[in-house]
Amino acid sequence: MGITNKGRQFRPSDWAERLCGVMSCFCPGSSGLDAHLKFSPYVHPTVVNGTKAVVVDHRLRTIEPMAYHFVVSFAKDNDLQVVDACFVPLPGEKKPGAA
Repeated sequence: MGITNKGRQFRPSDWAERLCGVMSCFCPGSSGLDAHLKFSPYVHPTVVNGTKAVVVDHRLRTIEPMAYHFVVSFAKDNDLQVVDACFVPLPGEKKPGAA
C-alpha cells in the first residue's frame, strides 16, 4: 500500500508504476519489441480505496525468489503497509497468470 505504517502517503506519486516497471521482466512470454511496455502478471499497480498499491502474486515467491524478496524488502525499507489479500478480478477481466 502507498501508505506508511505511520499513516503518511508514500512519495513520489508514481512509485507503484516505477516499482512495477522494474519488475516487468518477470512476465511469461515477454519477448519482442513491446515486451518492456507490459507489467508482469505477478507484480502490477492498482488503487485500493483511493490509495496506490502494488499487487504481488504469491507465485512470484516460487518462480523467482530474489524478485519476491526485492519487492518485500522495498516495502519494509520504506515502512509501507503490507496487506495479505485475495485478488478477485472484475467480470470480464482475466485472472492473473491466465492466457
